[in-house]
Amino acid sequence: MKLIGIDIGGTKCSVVTGDETGKVTGKTRIETKGYEETIGRIFDAVRESGQADAVGISCGGPLDEKNGVIKSPPNLPGWDNVPICDMIKKQFGMKCVIKNDADACAAAEWKYGAGKGTSNMVFLTFGTGMGAGLIINGAPYSGANGNAGEAGHIRLAGNGPVGYHKAGSFEGFCSGGGIKQLGVSAAKKLFSKGLPGPLYCENEADLPSVTAKTIAEAAYKGDKTAIGVYKKSARYLGRGVSVLIDILNPDMIVIGGIYPRCEDLIRDEMMKAIKKEALSNSAEACRVVPAYFKDDIGDVAALSVAALAV
Repeated sequence: MKLIGIDIGGTKCSVVTGDETGKVTGKTRIETKGYEETIGRIFDAVRESGQADAVGISCGGPLDEKNGVIKSPPNLPGWDNVPICDMIKKQFGMKCVIKNDADACAAAEWKYGAGKGTSNMVFLTFGTGMGAGLIINGAPYSGANGNAGEAGHIRLAGNGPVGYHKAGSFEGFCSGGGIKQLGVSAAKKLFSKGLPGPLYCENEADLPSVTAKTIAEAAYKGDKTAIGVYKKSARYLGRGVSVLIDILNPDMIVIGGIYPRCEDLIRDEMMKAIKKEALSNSAEACRVVPAYFKDDIGDVAALSVAALAV
């Protein structure tokens, strides 16, 4: 069976070909820019991929999954009420299904990756944003209207970095943008005291170029401010994970995005917070692990969605 998967993200997109086993046979990478340019390049890539049995789309919410509509995700400005599945059906004559990216990634990790064999699993995106995909009693769970798992919207503190339009949210503390906000704030405090800036931001002119990646690179070089930024994010990751452990009692929580790349900067502090915050018997029953597919998970996730359309 030939499938086409489309992974739409806040900074990059991809169009892949593959099959129902999750094997990727071809890929086109696309930088996410304005809506019209990005959607045009996505459709060009679909056209070049040729006919397939189905198309699957993985995209951050909110979505109207039933009607195949992208409904103004916070990380995709300008993507307002886009009927993308109907657009693909009309242009290419192929079946099309769309799923929240976290749900799609959860399905991929559950079917083929770290969560294979589990009955109750949570997948956390921890990338451009923070979302959760849920597997409950051996089946994907998306809720009454496809919006289950919007963990990034949970407020973990009265104030803090902004994510999902909310200061102090889970996404605010645990996403690429959130880590950048923490890093910029820490650097500004040093500048205000007349102290040297951290390795990732040595002077105020460097502030616009700060990213979660540059902060991580500085942390691996031993920069104390950068290490502190990741420790703070890790503490809040542990608090957010604890909420999910207490409510859902999963066998496993799989974390993607930044976590597999920076696990040694995050894991110890995260586990301390889980030990402090979560119910001990539930925490003991739950393994917290990095995503198996790492940076390729979006591709496999989109193919997993396409398989649902066949």
